[in-house]
Parts: sequence; structure tokens; C-alpha cells
Amino acid sequence: MNDSSDNGRITRDHIESRFRSIQGEVEEVESEATNFAGLAVVVVAVTLVVIAFSLGSRRGRKRRTVVEIRRG
Repeated sequence: MNDSSDNGRITRDHIESRFRSIQGEVEEVESEATNFAGLAVVVVAVTLVVIAFSLGSRRGRKRRTVVEIRRG
């Protein structure tokens, strides 16, 4: 990993290029994590809606009133 032509000395250009390389890798990981977090939020939201709907319909069945109308 000795790219330098001046007896292995590390120059400012070497440091800057390595920093840019690391920064690019960090940005790539960040975008992947953001995509995963967005997907996780959607999955949790859908799950909560389904749970709320099922609990609400179950409660509605328990409290259902039967009305009988007679004509006489």
C-alpha cells in the first residue's frame, strides 16, 4: 500500500484520497441503512393497522345489538 514515490512518506494528497474513500463507503452504508429503516417503518405501520382493525372488529362482534321489529 505504498503508493508514494518519495520514500514512503505520507502526503496530504494520500490522506485526502483515503478520507474520500472512507467517506464514500460510509455514505453507501448510510443509504442502505436508510432504505432498511424506511422499510421497517412501513412494516410496523401496516402491522399496527391490521392489529387495530382485527381488535376493533372483534370488539364490534361482542357488542353487536340485535334489533327485532314487529308489525302488528
